[in-house]
Amino acid sequence: MKYLQDIRAAHADPERLENLYRAALRENAGDEWKSDLLACLAESPDNILYAAWRYRLQAAETEQPESRGVNWKLAIPLGLVAGIVFAVLSSSLFDLPRHTPLLLFAWAPVGACFIVAFLTLQTTSRQYSKRAGAVIGGLIAIGIYVILVVALANREPYEILMALHLPLLALTGAGISLVGWKSNAQERFAFLLKAIEVGVTGGVYVIVGGMFAGITLGLFAALNIKLPNDLVRMVVAAGGGVICVLAVATVYDPRVAPLAQRFEQGLGKLVPTMMRLLLPLTLIVLVVYLFVIPFNFMQPFRNRDILIVYNVMLFAVMGLLIGATPLQEHDLPKYHGALRAGILAVASLTVVISLYALSATVYRTAMGGFTLNRVAVIGWNVINIGILVLLIYKQVKHGAAAWIGSLHSAFSAGTMGYVVWALFLTLATPWLFR
Repeated sequence: MKYLQDIRAAHADPERLENLYRAALRENAGDEWKSDLLACLAESPDNILYAAWRYRLQAAETEQPESRGVNWKLAIPLGLVAGIVFAVLSSSLFDLPRHTPLLLFAWAPVGACFIVAFLTLQTTSRQYSKRAGAVIGGLIAIGIYVILVVALANREPYEILMALHLPLLALTGAGISLVGWKSNAQERFAFLLKAIEVGVTGGVYVIVGGMFAGITLGLFAALNIKLPNDLVRMVVAAGGGVICVLAVATVYDPRVAPLAQRFEQGLGKLVPTMMRLLLPLTLIVLVVYLFVIPFNFMQPFRNRDILIVYNVMLFAVMGLLIGATPLQEHDLPKYHGALRAGILAVASLTVVISLYALSATVYRTAMGGFTLNRVAVIGWNVINIGILVLLIYKQVKHGAAAWIGSLHSAFSAGTMGYVVWALFLTLATPWLFR
């Protein structure tokens, strides 16, 4: 809050506010100045000067920066260090009960720490550095907490949940380090889009690395040489650590905020295009499935595996809707009507099917009692259904004129629900279900 008082004092003085901004830029503190300005705007929403500055800063962020190469001199050494740490943590010497690799719970928080460090080392913003330090400390603390619970309590259901939820918390930490707690809906949505692009890029690296590893093992097998399993595990883990850093370095420019990243090239263009093409196919599948449900109505009430499929489907649909949503008003303007209709239709049908699945989960809970897995599933179902209902409500309320902003707002609210529920499952459930 370094500039807060000065900005308040210049609430009606455009020249003084401009000078304050230029001074902040000279100190490489533009992000901190913007945060303080938005805080003043929140205090005085009727101040026209503050509102004009908000739009000016948003327009500046959306201007595409000049193309710049990846900082491989930092990314490669840091990736190699991450790989070494991953390899050490994957060793059987550190296995947890039931021979569970320690890396299963450590990779997400540790990988996120290296990613945050990579981004932080390329900025001079003191505010960003402070956030990054807090995030790294929080991720390390959560990772240690989970590992201690797993090692001492020896609860298998909790282990499975944490293997799925720690990556979500790690992603949350990276998001906080980049956009902060006071970010707006569009900034958070831009981060989600870039996170999807990073995930796809990491998947490409994994495929290429897997092919190389397969060929290498095949060559050794041809000579009747069998590499020790522990060595193979450590090498694969090291590759994962390297990929964590390189995937981010490949597609993310630390110079600019998430909203100003390039989304119109490479995977940044391919991913949303694929998601939008999948919308009509998903809609067809959902319609057909709704007609089939009456003929197999009791299956989810009896079969636990079917409920797992439903929950996977629900998360997949959420990812599809996020990926298909435009970031800016000028993205595909000719297809806004069709895209909005497709998103609304998929969201509406998903709500119906998800309520059906939720009723089956509640029924099984009423018959068999509360368990850790059932509580987790019910919570995630309620949150995802809530997001979809909020999405539909905002679309109906605000109409086609503000449909993109309404989607951003719904997804932004959903991220808070995700974080709160993931933290509850991580911190509280070991003591509620023993």
